[in-house]
Amino acid sequence: MEENIKWTKLTRCAGCGAKVGAGILAQLLDGIEVHRDPDLLVGFDKSDDASVYRLSDELALVQTVDFFPPIADDPFLFGQIAAANALSDIYAMGGEPKLALNLLCIPEKMPQSAVHALLRGGYGKVYEAGALITGGHSILDEEPKYGLSVTGFVHPERLLTNAGARPGDIMFLTKPLGTGVLTTAAKAELCPPAALAQAYRLMATLNKAARDIMVRYRVHACTDVTGFGLLGHAVEMAQASGVALTLDAKGFDLLPEALALARTGILPEGMYRNRTFAQPFVDAGQTELAVQDLLYDPQTSGGLLIAVDPADADALWDELRPSVPSAQRIGKAADYTGGARIILR
Repeated sequence: MEENIKWTKLTRCAGCGAKVGAGILAQLLDGIEVHRDPDLLVGFDKSDDASVYRLSDELALVQTVDFFPPIADDPFLFGQIAAANALSDIYAMGGEPKLALNLLCIPEKMPQSAVHALLRGGYGKVYEAGALITGGHSILDEEPKYGLSVTGFVHPERLLTNAGARPGDIMFLTKPLGTGVLTTAAKAELCPPAALAQAYRLMATLNKAARDIMVRYRVHACTDVTGFGLLGHAVEMAQASGVALTLDAKGFDLLPEALALARTGILPEGMYRNRTFAQPFVDAGQTELAVQDLLYDPQTSGGLLIAVDPADADALWDELRPSVPSAQRIGKAADYTGGARIILR
């Protein structure tokens, strides 16, 4: 295999766009018995980001796993993005990552230098998070894939889930949308290099700063926005919390090049899966179709979707903006009275 490898050409899907759709996943899990344990605080029954198990009155273990095919041709960058994406699940639960294990699928003839660069990217990002990679597992596979199993810790009374949003909560998002469209365009060599570079910077950025700020406020619910798109994850939060979310379609930070590409019809396959799942629960009103497309766009290593007590919203906003420049105030939660779970205004 040549040294100058186009990693994204080795696989059909890129990044979190390769995830099984939320609707199909629900069917696959349907009927599987969920065993109960009084110390299992969060399992898979609410489609949350990680499992949480109470070890004591003051300590709970947070555990997640995430891996995907190449999102970038540079193996070091791919490693960074895959690691940042896996770590986000811990941050979304309000936790701090501590240990990680590599998950690596690699073609037999992949050059050693390329694999080494991939692993260095992951190691560096985990170290940046204040955690350690202590081993892992690798197998031979025609399609390369990489990710992490991550373990973290949180106080049992301060853990966050996607099921705690309350009527009146103010909604925040901490990264722009549109990376799935840009990486799809890049596979067809239709993405402007500067736009793709910006997308890679966003995907490789940890959600650590947003997490460290939000845990100082009365945040009631949180999830990270990844393969199911903003609206897919918002629907899961609204359903799990028993609320409706009214979102300002003009309040989202949409990557401009992604919006332009969406208007020409360049869209990832995962966007259509996400629309199929979430659209029955969404009242899009007069929102432009291309904007809707970006709200369904599968994100890789996307931002945190946060529901915060209205009394803390302004203070959170003031603290987020200097440290998380792409933070957006996007709407609010309300009582659910039937009909759509998500209303776009």
